[in-house]
Amino acid sequence: MKSIVLIASVFLLSITGCAEKQDLNTESDCDTSYLDYSNSDDQFTGGIKMIPINTSKGTFNVWTKRVGNNPKIKVLLLHGGPGGTHEFFECADGYFPKEGIEYVYYDQLDSYYSDQPNDATLWTIEHFVEEVEQVRKALNMDSSNFYLLGQSWGGILAMEYALKYQDNLKGLLISNMMASIPEYEKYAAEVLGPQLPADVYAEIKAMEAKEDFGNPRYAELVTQHYYTEHVLRMPLDKWPESVNRAMKHLNPNIYIAMQGYSEFGVTGDASLKGWDVSAKLKEIKVPTLMIGATYDTMDPKYMEWMATEVQKGRFLLCPNGSHLSQYDDQKNYFEGVIQFIKDVDTGSFE
Repeated sequence: MKSIVLIASVFLLSITGCAEKQDLNTESDCDTSYLDYSNSDDQFTGGIKMIPINTSKGTFNVWTKRVGNNPKIKVLLLHGGPGGTHEFFECADGYFPKEGIEYVYYDQLDSYYSDQPNDATLWTIEHFVEEVEQVRKALNMDSSNFYLLGQSWGGILAMEYALKYQDNLKGLLISNMMASIPEYEKYAAEVLGPQLPADVYAEIKAMEAKEDFGNPRYAELVTQHYYTEHVLRMPLDKWPESVNRAMKHLNPNIYIAMQGYSEFGVTGDASLKGWDVSAKLKEIKVPTLMIGATYDTMDPKYMEWMATEVQKGRFLLCPNGSHLSQYDDQKNYFEGVIQFIKDVDTGSFE
């Protein structure tokens, strides 16, 4: 729907990789500029900035953490949820530094590391789009360097941001999110649900029909039979610590208000009900990467179609992955993401 690894290891990667990564770095010779924060206003906090966000209900702060320096490539990461955290993206530490890519972790308002006004009137797509725009400005990102990568709910937010502010973007990456909630619900009902053991699916649907979502049995069935097949394809006791931490920190209030209780669609009067921008994809003109996965909760064929709808699209399939394919098909995921960023940066994207 993170904390940073040991700086020493990243430091070593930046040194050993800089000679072959000069096309991404601004320095012409091998040095340590990628992790040099000495001239930055966030040196004291190790890259962390609490960015003030102006809203209709006052000013609140959101948490961001920058890793690296690259004036040409700055990737802002939009986590899933709604109400998730940047911790879902911590695995980026294992890949982006070696490539000289600057990236920014960011907890949206009401997520764990940011202010939590707990005001439901702010839990709208419109609010979060404007929040991203304020974060962009505060971090000095623009069309010469700004890449937006949104995963799951973050993909919805990234699409909506691009439809309003794409002139500020250099590249757009939509990970594991379809452009239509109704199509997602159809895929869940017609394809994914019936793949579960018949008795398990029948019991889940019976509890959903009674809106018995608080029943521990519902969580047990969904977690053991659905999550390990379509959210993160690993045994539960093998899930990465960062994912477990992100799950623990997820804000249920905002999640339920926008998504609802079910894992098979948006329930009740949750605000994302009926959301659909599929007809607007053709308006997106910036280079765009759509990332799907074979076992995802999102239909990979639909995501491949999305790549043909935008004006400059590319599709990346993670053949072994599910919804968190940045973990369960990690090498394919990051190789595709990094190649896309490189191609856009060098002007060779087709």
